Amino acid sequence: MLRPIRTLAAAAAALALVSACNSASDGSSPGKPGTAGNSRGVSADSIKVGGIVSMTSAGGYSKKDTDLGAKARYMRANAEGGINGRKIDYLGAEDDGQDPAKNMAAARKLVQQDKVFAVAPMSSVTFSGADFLEQEKVPTFGWGTLPSFCGPEYIYGFNGCLVPSPGGTLNQTWPEGIGQLLGGAQGKSVAVIANDSDAGKFGIRTFRQGFAAAGFKVAYAKPSVPATAVPSDWSAYVKEILESNDGKAPDAVVSVMQTPNNIGLFTALKRSGYRGLLSDPTDYDPGLLAKDATKQALDGVHVLLQFQPFESSDAKMAQFKADIKAASGGQDVPLSMHALTGYMSADLFVSIAQKAGRELTVESFQAAAQGFSDTGTLVGDRAEPKGQKDSFGCGALVQLRGGAYEVSVPFACRQPVPFA
Repeated sequence: MLRPIRTLAAAAAALALVSACNSASDGSSPGKPGTAGNSRGVSADSIKVGGIVSMTSAGGYSKKDTDLGAKARYMRANAEGGINGRKIDYLGAEDDGQDPAKNMAAARKLVQQDKVFAVAPMSSVTFSGADFLEQEKVPTFGWGTLPSFCGPEYIYGFNGCLVPSPGGTLNQTWPEGIGQLLGGAQGKSVAVIANDSDAGKFGIRTFRQGFAAAGFKVAYAKPSVPATAVPSDWSAYVKEILESNDGKAPDAVVSVMQTPNNIGLFTALKRSGYRGLLSDPTDYDPGLLAKDATKQALDGVHVLLQFQPFESSDAKMAQFKADIKAASGGQDVPLSMHALTGYMSADLFVSIAQKAGRELTVESFQAAAQGFSDTGTLVGDRAEPKGQKDSFGCGALVQLRGGAYEVSVPFACRQPVPFA
């Protein structure tokens, strides 16, 4: 039932989708979205699911492996008999190109034209389609790094809510892990830098508070790097960072950015003579090791993970690797955090849908989610609706050393702190 990845059509078609009537009946149910018994995308023998992923971007960054990860999990679910007897008809991921207009168009296309029951995965730095999917009551799953994953009723982060509203909690893996590497956070300073985007601004807001709660002095915290293009000259940013700690360099520099920006920033910092700790949340990708320049730029960097490292001996990690290989036609492919993002987004959807039973509707799915919990997954213990307000609190750090990743802070679940 799995179909090849499909991309957005020409601009004219996308515009037509945006203006299309808001119909979501698929013939299996005469009702409209949100009415009792809504089973859009559900037939007697299948469940239709699609994804939204930044397969391409202006800066060359791609999350395409997210689609592979989702495909892998759905293939295994289908091989095991599907969800309560129904096979998953995964349409593949629409490419939003990290463009808000395309993200919205993709959401509308999946609901109004493809008539999916759920969107899983959704992985992008923009989520302009969130309000639409919430309004249409479409269960949606992705990495909870955007505010839209925190609070809405139908949108779920596979590892919970990572950018909460006041009253929620913050995952402390990153601050406490870096503190552990530095021999304690007291008396230590950190600089946090991000893109000038919604994700960057919320990242600065949350990590500023998280590092302070861990005992760090936050010497610098700015979403100052353009989100649309990678700077060709990093000297101004480096100068600000290296003078941020009362005229001195901070003990750690944390980048809340994607790989192309991290390569530029970290290379410039190293050339300036900076010898402090470098860390980011995105560069755990063996594919990056294929180029000597990339390996050199990222050597020594500690990467935040919110899942078990690939180096783990956990049986569920072995299952993940086997599933990815099967989805790749039996080929061994480099593992990436994007693949695991897609896999765990799909896994949470499958797990809740199984609990919903044979009579699958949006209403029965949501009822199952309200009391859902499980333990020992690749992202730790999960629970809903807790995850729509709080992080699941687990994570690890790995370091790239000599062309290979090593676990620098083992996977553990830490006590979150309140977010104000």
